Amino acid sequence: MTVDVGDLFSAVDYPVYVVTTVDPDSGERAGCLVGFMTQCSIGPVRFVVCLSERNHTYRVALRSDQLAVHLLGSARKDLAELFASETGDEIDKFARCAWTPGPGGVPLLTGASRWFVGSILDRTHLGDHTGFVVSPTMGDANDDEPPLMFSSVRDLRPGHEA
Repeated sequence: MTVDVGDLFSAVDYPVYVVTTVDPDSGERAGCLVGFMTQCSIGPVRFVVCLSERNHTYRVALRSDQLAVHLLGSARKDLAELFASETGDEIDKFARCAWTPGPGGVPLLTGASRWFVGSILDRTHLGDHTGFVVSPTMGDANDDEPPLMFSSVRDLRPGHEA
């Protein structure tokens, strides 16, 4: 039996994240919704965050040394929509949401359930995405709301095609 590889995992659901960053030289901020993020090392703790090479956040992250990764609660589809359906090439997403500056000015979203900021240790080309290996340096948990899952946002129109 032949199965379309893309269909093999179509029923699998997973949390989505908003990744933010800032260019330390210009102060340019960027952020986008990502579905490809996972822990990739236990000791020391490391995560890999995959950014589409077509989007504004990717281009700013190439000039940055930090990323912030935000887990949204299930009630925050509004933040997911802002960071998924708009592009920083056209609007300032941060003018449309509450945030505070974190280490080095990286934007921390006020509405996130949990977040961490980490240093970018490496970048690896992975098809149409680049994996940013991140070492967490600080974080916080604001509530225990269940995470916003991909199944809740799969209908959003992306600001850029992947």
